[in-house]
Amino acid sequence: MSLLCLLALPPAARAQSSSFSLNDVSDRARALAARPYVAPVSNLPPVFANMQFADYMKIQPRSDRFEWRDQGTPFRLNFYHQGMQFNAPVRINEIYDTGKVREIAYDPERFDFGDLGFDKDATRQLGYAGFRVLYPINQDGKYDEIMSLLGASYFRVIGKGQVYGLSGRGLAIDTAPPGAEEFPNFREFWIQRPAPQDRQLVIYALLDSPSATGAYQFILTPGLDAVLDVQANVFLREDVGMLGIAPLTSMFLYGPNQRSAEHLGNFRPAIHDSNGLALHTGTDEWVWRPLNDPRQVAISSFQMENPKGFGLLQRGRNFSHYEDLKDRYDLRPSAWIEPQGNWGKGKVVLMEIPTADETNDNIVAFWNPDEPARKGQALQFAYRMHWTMNEPALHDAGNAWVRQTFQTAGELLQPNLIRKPDGSTLLMVDFEGPALAKLPPDTALDTQFSASGNAEVLERALQYNPAIQGWRLKLRVKVKDPTQVVEMRAALSRNGQPISETWSFQIPPVPAPAAPAAPPAPAASTAPPPTAPAPAARP
Repeated sequence: MSLLCLLALPPAARAQSSSFSLNDVSDRARALAARPYVAPVSNLPPVFANMQFADYMKIQPRSDRFEWRDQGTPFRLNFYHQGMQFNAPVRINEIYDTGKVREIAYDPERFDFGDLGFDKDATRQLGYAGFRVLYPINQDGKYDEIMSLLGASYFRVIGKGQVYGLSGRGLAIDTAPPGAEEFPNFREFWIQRPAPQDRQLVIYALLDSPSATGAYQFILTPGLDAVLDVQANVFLREDVGMLGIAPLTSMFLYGPNQRSAEHLGNFRPAIHDSNGLALHTGTDEWVWRPLNDPRQVAISSFQMENPKGFGLLQRGRNFSHYEDLKDRYDLRPSAWIEPQGNWGKGKVVLMEIPTADETNDNIVAFWNPDEPARKGQALQFAYRMHWTMNEPALHDAGNAWVRQTFQTAGELLQPNLIRKPDGSTLLMVDFEGPALAKLPPDTALDTQFSASGNAEVLERALQYNPAIQGWRLKLRVKVKDPTQVVEMRAALSRNGQPISETWSFQIPPVPAPAAPAAPPAPAASTAPPPTAPAPAARP
């Protein structure tokens, strides 16, 4: 048996435990892994299978039919209806009275179908596609959605004053090429009915896919920041090329660090759910990697042992960074993964996928153990997820971090004071944080800097930035071969010791121009073919 991390249940879980536990779900997952995989089967009639998104959104839960509305608990549940790609029902159970289990049966009367026209009998054999958790997080007596579980093994969580952004997943399998990605599904849930005094919700989930099964326990704690404690037992049906633990999925279209010409016509200065990957390594190094919308799929790996944390963060909370009243990117949370116990050797993998607009999630990050994932193994791991808008609180009190990164065309100042583009790339990196705010402006700081061989550094300067009580690093670089990647790293140091996180930046490659097409073949002549000469007579 391969063991990544095995922990006792947190005190909160023990306090609410019943005769039904993660062990029960693990027994099911283990037994399921020993049998051949059976894919979910659609039961949707055409009117639901062919439904457009706008029509699917018309199907809304009725507030007078929320689960637990009469139980005195601060939590409520409502459900997603099947439709579109959500074509197979998910079984949802309630745990009550110290361990009894009952299925929450599908009932079309829980939903308002709006102006959709269909035969009501067509819904009788359908089911739920997922569910939402509601809690009075923003106002007493007002039940706001704080967690959503819908589709494959995806889930989203928000705290007070936040709006949905990036997603978590139960498991990622072969997300990175060359293999085809596999999307495990949560097939069944068990939800512990909370008592009136409870301020946590316990959810169990059974995961299934061609290569793996899994038993999951989620403990949701609402608050200014939402906290989700995750414990999982994974059983491998088959060998897995790349196993992704604690995966996060987000969207990055553009921002100050990467804004292409096609974005200049958009009034919004930035569009993204997350703008960087943050890492806290086992050796106490902090790393910040700004995200890109690359021209081709890009995969980056950060090798380490026993990571202390990683996540996709949304740094920059001013509304003026986004200017979007509809989508409110300034209110979308960051997600920080805090591993529990030692995860051993492995790497955080970042995958960036080209996208033309903000409707596609194009960013994935997860932990990939070095130990190969082999058929028959059982893996156990646990972690805490923080869904927060207070990114500085994730750092050590005495640290400094990257506030923002700007990328633009480089230029030279001519004798006539007119600036002239010189074909270089200009990067400006602002560092801020307690480690810098306490220093006098004339403090002698240096930069620990490195760049890959594809970059020629033309200029490097460090300047105090009084607007943020921090420092600005200015870099002007020439990319030698635009079809190849450029990697750079920089950290502020004092007396030879780093006092900030490491800025890890990538200039993605531009695909080489396609080879010119071959000239078209000459058009066939419409004239009659010439008469072939008569063969010579035989002697």
